[in-house]
Amino acid sequence: MVLVLQDMNTRELKIVQTGDNSGTLFVPELNEHYHSYKGAVRESLHVFIKNGLDEIQKKKEDIQILEVGFGTGLNALLSMEYVMKHPELTLRYTALEKYPLDYNLIIQLKYTENANNTVKELFSDIHRAPWNTVSDITERFSLLKMEVDLTGLSRMESCDLVYFDAFAPEKQPEMWEESIFKTMYEAMNVGGILVTYCAKGEVRRRLQRAGFTVERLPGPPGKREMLRAIK
Repeated sequence: MVLVLQDMNTRELKIVQTGDNSGTLFVPELNEHYHSYKGAVRESLHVFIKNGLDEIQKKKEDIQILEVGFGTGLNALLSMEYVMKHPELTLRYTALEKYPLDYNLIIQLKYTENANNTVKELFSDIHRAPWNTVSDITERFSLLKMEVDLTGLSRMESCDLVYFDAFAPEKQPEMWEESIFKTMYEAMNVGGILVTYCAKGEVRRRLQRAGFTVERLPGPPGKREMLRAIK
């Protein structure tokens, strides 16, 4: 399948089954997957939910999340399901994505194949929600999808948790600059957490120079380590 993206270039996207039987997308032009081919859902649960959302919810119940790289919407789906299991929590979720994907492609990844009808309908609502407008997906999960990448933001709202899920530094180096992390650090609330699948030494040092305290944690299957940065 070929999609015409916002920059008016064509980019071929291929559906790939990953190690946990969930789907992801492969971009031949970049030689890059949207998620780990070792397991898309497993990676997201480990990096962003277990080591991010699970940690910040110990500190507060009204949580502002910023996701860098909305992509397939998998992280948003898992976060919404998390809130549904924790009635004390409220999530305000902002997601950045310069190149939105067609929902007809997303449904082929079958992320909600075994979910109940409520979750299936809510996942549809997540993708059909208008861009650049706040939408109340549920009473305790609001969503703002912004059709922009991190470098295109004129200002950044305060946040408690960052899912840093951009393509790898060698594929999107402009997204991993130290200046980006400094801006993010200044915008984050004290005690805020940034999690990313990337564990490269230079990324860790840039986060540290930006002011974060950085932990190297065990990574998901297929990766030895990941990073968690705390303000």
